[in-house]
Order: sequence, then structure tokens, then C-alpha cells
Amino acid sequence: MTIPTLKDLLAQGVSGRGVLVRSDLNVPLDDEGAITDPGRITASVPTLRALVDAGAKVVVTAHLGRPKNGPDPKLSLAPVAAALGEHLGRHVQLAGFDRSRVVGGDALARAEGLTDGDVLLLENIRFDPRETSKDDGERLALARELAELVSPGGAFVSDGFGVVHRKQASVYDVATLLPHYAGTLVADEIRVLEQLTSSTARPYAVVLGGSKVSDKLGVIESLATKADSIVIGGGMCFTFLAAQGFPVGKSLLEEEMVDTCRRLLETYVDVLRLPADIVVAEKFAADSPPQTVAADAIPDDLIGLDIGPGSVKRFAALLSNAETIFWNGPMGVFEFPAFAAGTRGVAEAIAAATGKGAFSVVGGGDSAAAVRALGIPEGDFSHISTGGGASLEYLEGKTLPGIEVLGEPQPGGGDA
Repeated sequence: MTIPTLKDLLAQGVSGRGVLVRSDLNVPLDDEGAITDPGRITASVPTLRALVDAGAKVVVTAHLGRPKNGPDPKLSLAPVAAALGEHLGRHVQLAGFDRSRVVGGDALARAEGLTDGDVLLLENIRFDPRETSKDDGERLALARELAELVSPGGAFVSDGFGVVHRKQASVYDVATLLPHYAGTLVADEIRVLEQLTSSTARPYAVVLGGSKVSDKLGVIESLATKADSIVIGGGMCFTFLAAQGFPVGKSLLEEEMVDTCRRLLETYVDVLRLPADIVVAEKFAADSPPQTVAADAIPDDLIGLDIGPGSVKRFAALLSNAETIFWNGPMGVFEFPAFAAGTRGVAEAIAAATGKGAFSVVGGGDSAAAVRALGIPEGDFSHISTGGGASLEYLEGKTLPGIEVLGEPQPGGGDA
């Protein structure tokens, strides 16, 4: 499948043209509404800057969080607009949400008034329930309103890899209406993930963490036949330990997944690697004193919050020999300093392997946030993804609607 890219659009010339960009600006906010990790904003800048510098009239659409009942002031993109402006070195307008729609009178008026190189950010696209509607007609109606903002002569650039696995109005449907192109970020993600699934240098090591086995089941089953080893940490490791008949105390446990984990352990006994020791505490709290116990002897009244130092040592030795590494999910509660050593140790081992020539991919989400929170240079890894769920679904072999549509013929039969 051939996908036209931003480079192809720029070669046509965009000066004076409206360009709608779907970015992923879904950054975490603290209780005061301040951005705690601007990684996704930073990753969105290259595509936007290229369009601005080329004289396009740029309209950006993005979401923040999961608003359930329409507009939620706590999920406004106002702080994102300010931060994006700082990164671009220019003012970024934020369109108001009115007439119960993201594309209301204010957005239309502001889009009409854009001059070459201007940037307009629409309010949180998920404030409009049609964005995520299962009804094709409702999504298409919103997509038409979005397309109108850059018409006539407009184009669509898909640059939010974190949402390409969703069939949503601003991701999928709008690409059926406008000439469409993959932005720099999306094109890079596709290139990297293709390398992980096709021309993979061996040994190939996968590191999986996070809270739930159910979230990673598909990728475990898909990669277990491709990888030489799969390291399991984070909250999901306790369901695997329980499947081995070990006590897990008050640790996170998906009881309904125990039989599945037992089957996986039996089927892929030579591939799956579990922790040998666990850092436990009395409660889930940053100030709860940590102690290390064997993975098969977690006390009934304690909760596991990180993998132990012995596990880090074993996993690091395994990773040191890898030529390709994919990591998705922290090894513990890295947000609590007392329980961050496991994630830090594994991250540093991956970085060291990268320094020796390994190709490493950090699979977005909490893993990417952990890298930045722990102060590990992003340049120490070959690639840091912005789309955790999208990355996993791609590696599972699933069709991603937001990617598939970019390979479709351009609307109206025009050339890419």
C-alpha cells in the first residue's frame, strides 16, 4: 500500500491553501490544568512547522481525554494552544465551542480570517459526540464541517498516530473527503513498525509491562512466534505468577485471565520471561516503605509495585544481547520514586543496547512518559512512539482505519 506523505503535498505547493491537520495533542494535565508531559506536542511540531513555513493556512484538530457529556472545561485545549504556540514560535488561535458544535460560528469565522502561515486550533474534537459515533452518517456530517474549514482547495494531513486505530470523523471520514497525506510523525511510525514486523534483526526482545494482561494479550500471542524473548513486568506479571500457582498477595490480578496466562506459559515456555523478585509494600502509596521478596513468595497482606533488583539484572543481561527491542509498558509504579527502579533499570538496559547498535522502539503511552519522567535522554533510543494502543494493534496485525484510508485513491480521482 502506497501512502502519499507531507513531502508530496509540499511539492505541490500549499501557500495560501487551507490544510486540516489531525494531530495527537492528548497530553496529561495535573489537577491545576498544567501540562505535565509535553511529548506529544513536541512530536506534532515538525509537520505543523513545515506547513506554516510553506505558507499554508493551518487548521488543527485534536482531542484531550475522554469527555463523556459534551464540553468539559477541564478538558479544554486552551493550555495546549498556549504550549503549541510556544513551540512554534507564533500565536495559535483557539476556536470557541459554540452552537453545541466544535465547528461553530467562531471556528468558521476564524478559519475564514486565516492568512498564510496562520494556525487555528479547534476546541477538543471529542466535545462533539459525532466524532466517536458508531453511526457512519453522523461522523460524515462532522467530517464535512471540518472539510469546509479548509475549502476550496484544501487538503488533509493525518499526523496523530495515537488515534489511527480509531474510525473517527477527524481521523478517518475526513480523509474520504479531502486529498489526504501522512504527516511526518505518522510516516515515521509506519516505517518503524514495518521494520519491527518484517526486517527484524535477531535476537529480537520484547518488553511488556503495564497493568493488564487483557490489554496485551493480542500482542503477546502475535509476537511470541516472532520474538526470541518476551519480558513480562508491571502489574500484568502478577496474573502470570498466579498462573504458576504462586501467591500474589494484594497485587493487581485479573482472575479471569489466569487460565489464559497458564496456556501462554505452557505454549511459549522458551519465550516468556517473568520476574524473579518483586518490590512490595503495605499499600499503594508513594510513602509506603518498600521491601523486596521472591516472586514466588509474596506475602498475603502486601502489594507488588515493581520488579526487584534481581529481575532487573536478569532482564538487563538478556537485553544486552538483543539486536531489536520493542518496549511497551512500565515495570512498576514509576510515578513513585521508591518503585521506579525496575522501569529505570530496564530503560537504561535498552538504552545501553541501543548504544551498541541495537534498534529499539519505545511503544508510546506510559513507557514514553516514563522515559521523560525519569530523565533518560530520548536520543538514547532509536524511536519513541506516540501511540501506545495504535502501536500494539499494528504489531498484532490489525487493520488501522486511519492508515488504511490514507492508501485509498484521492477524492475526485486526483493525483496524490
